[in-house]
Amino acid sequence: MKIQWTLISALVFALLTAVFAVINVEPVRVNFGFAETSTPLILVILTSTLLGGLIVGLFGIIRQYRLQRRIRALEKKLAELDATGSSAAAPALDGTLPAGGERAPM
Repeated sequence: MKIQWTLISALVFALLTAVFAVINVEPVRVNFGFAETSTPLILVILTSTLLGGLIVGLFGIIRQYRLQRRIRALEKKLAELDATGSSAAAPALDGTLPAGGERAPM
């Protein structure tokens, strides 16, 4: 359900950005520090929105990659602990206890 709301809000944002960009079509001066150009404002708005979305997406991909690496490392550590038998009363990944195990008080 969360993905659907994210998609809907992204589409609404894209629609609002497109309407805002279409309203602003007059040429503007853009100074890049090393060069200056005159370009329609619609291109500046759409390009800025696209670059912002790509940057946010890149950070999201990097975060997802790091989390996946951490999950793999923790699963490997858990498997090593299970192999040594030191986790006799530890809950499994699905939250169940091994046969005869008791949950430790918190």
